[in-house]
Amino acid sequence: MTLTGSMLIGQHAVYGNREAIRAINPATDRPLEPAYHGGSGEHVERACALAWAAFDTFRETSLEVRASFLESIAEHIEALGDELIERAVAETGLPPQRIQGERGRTCGQLRTFARTVRAGEWLDVRVDTAEPSRQPLPRADLRQRQVPLGPVAVFGASNFPLAFSVAGGDTASALAAGCPVIVKAHGAHPGTSELVGRAVAQAVSACGLPPGVFSLLYGSGREVGIALVTDARIKAVGFTGSRSGGLALTQAAQARPEPIPVYAEMSSINPVLLFPAALQARASTLAEGFVASLTQGAGQFCTNPGLLIARAGEALDRFIGAASERLQGCTAQTMLTPGIFNAYATGVSALAEHAQVVARGLPATGPNQGQAHLFITQADAFLANQHLQAEIFGASALLVVCADDVQVRQVCEHLEGQLTATLHLEAADLASASALLPVLERKAGRLLVNGWPTGVEVCDAMVHGGPFPATSDARSTSVGTAAILRFLRPVCYQDFPDSLLPHALEQANPLQLRRLLNGRREV
Repeated sequence: MTLTGSMLIGQHAVYGNREAIRAINPATDRPLEPAYHGGSGEHVERACALAWAAFDTFRETSLEVRASFLESIAEHIEALGDELIERAVAETGLPPQRIQGERGRTCGQLRTFARTVRAGEWLDVRVDTAEPSRQPLPRADLRQRQVPLGPVAVFGASNFPLAFSVAGGDTASALAAGCPVIVKAHGAHPGTSELVGRAVAQAVSACGLPPGVFSLLYGSGREVGIALVTDARIKAVGFTGSRSGGLALTQAAQARPEPIPVYAEMSSINPVLLFPAALQARASTLAEGFVASLTQGAGQFCTNPGLLIARAGEALDRFIGAASERLQGCTAQTMLTPGIFNAYATGVSALAEHAQVVARGLPATGPNQGQAHLFITQADAFLANQHLQAEIFGASALLVVCADDVQVRQVCEHLEGQLTATLHLEAADLASASALLPVLERKAGRLLVNGWPTGVEVCDAMVHGGPFPATSDARSTSVGTAAILRFLRPVCYQDFPDSLLPHALEQANPLQLRRLLNGRREV
């Protein structure tokens, strides 16, 4: 497939008329062709008009049609073959194996949502049949289902060119819910976005769906993003990126005459607690796992372990020595974009003004290569200095040394909201860990024991969210099948004749859904 530099508004290739975006190969610092001219308010208007025109038809497609559509997207992405892998590698500097794995995850989550759609439990059907003779008052016939919110704007992420971008989790879950999607592609990987966008558009056509079910826009500044979020036809937003970007979109959405939800994943340093017995038993093993997790993908994961919390002692000293030795042998890795590399270098320099450097990885040998860092500070300093809690996007972590369990709890209470919190423990640590669980449950969306937070499984039970600033809405997840709930709302139908009810609510239950019927869950 030849890259054209065009946007997709429904089934039409359209060229923008604003400043051009060119991907930069971060490994060479050279621009890639073609140029992608940004869209304008006029392009947003056309995409939103098409999405709105498609909404009422798409939201009532059968479960089978919608599930087949998601599967068709996966098939068209896979059909791109090596062309997709090669372009994504060129635009991100990530190795081919990583991109291949991410393609598998992207297609896997599309198929997982297809399974979810077919099962229909997300409709959450509730039926309370009429009781006309009930005293003192009769009860009407009441039936409830979930319906989609409306067209959704999705903003592609920089660090996942496939799994959190054009056909990533936000898009998959919104389409699964029955919401048309307009994607604003990330400027770091426009060619990858065009390839995947065309695959989605081909699936729309192959499944006979309205063209406005999907559009893909580009934009180098704020114009397209703000125009999308403030358009009255957009009813929700999915975003993965910086805190400043997420807050700007949230504020714009809340300032609308009709405010809408923004599901923004923004900032997390993912604390890891190293309990005394665990350190005593396996300091070297913990150091090995920590460094591997810290440096994976140049540290460019939202679940990167950026903060370690531990009590002072000989076992912690052994951990520090082992982690430092391993880190000093780690090669500098190419980061996703020159801008991300520069932000990482600035963040590391700023942290060095407030904390001590324990160890560094090997120095860079090429452009945009991030050198890994491990810093250390004392609990009192951490509690007194908000700069020490700032996220650094890359392979940098801070170790906070505590005098006792009281300080460990103080540090945990001081934390902002997080995507994850990890506990490394042995049997002797259970009492201390148990005492901290209420704090950690208030702080994070996913709690781990004796693991590392990098790596987010796409499944029914996963939560990839957390209190602010990890996300803008702690009640939801952006990964896992529960992500579909972000784009739904309940509607109750009272005393409807059966012929007027949606199929999901008909008395005969033609979709064979598990319903809550008069207070009892049907088997």
